[in-house]
Amino acid sequence: MPRPIKRRVVSCEPKANFFKPVGVQLQNIELVVMTLDEMEAIRLADYLGLYQEDAAAAMGVSRQTFGNIVASARKKMADAIINGKAIKIEGGIVNYVSGNSLCKRCGFKWSNSSGEENHTVCPNCKKDI
Repeated sequence: MPRPIKRRVVSCEPKANFFKPVGVQLQNIELVVMTLDEMEAIRLADYLGLYQEDAAAAMGVSRQTFGNIVASARKKMADAIINGKAIKIEGGIVNYVSGNSLCKRCGFKWSNSSGEENHTVCPNCKKDI
């Protein structure tokens, strides 16, 4: 019996959850479904440029698991772009983080758990927030 999937930490809800190529009618289009944790992995690795170790820690998974998630997400994005498919973002086993801090310099988000003191320095870029 396989191990249960660990919930992944997601700190950013997508502003939109459906993307499609212009000029293709909706009824004639194939769909690629990207999970919320895959979207978060792309955001952390490609948009924010975090190292896999830091991004994995932000999502609460191992570096190997993060690598698998981001590879799956990149493959789905490439399939959609190359083959003119729509992308729908939904699902996945995730926990949304509350009480986040956001670095305005690098865009890194992290959780301030109730037991921690508030940070004034970003753990990613080491600058004052």
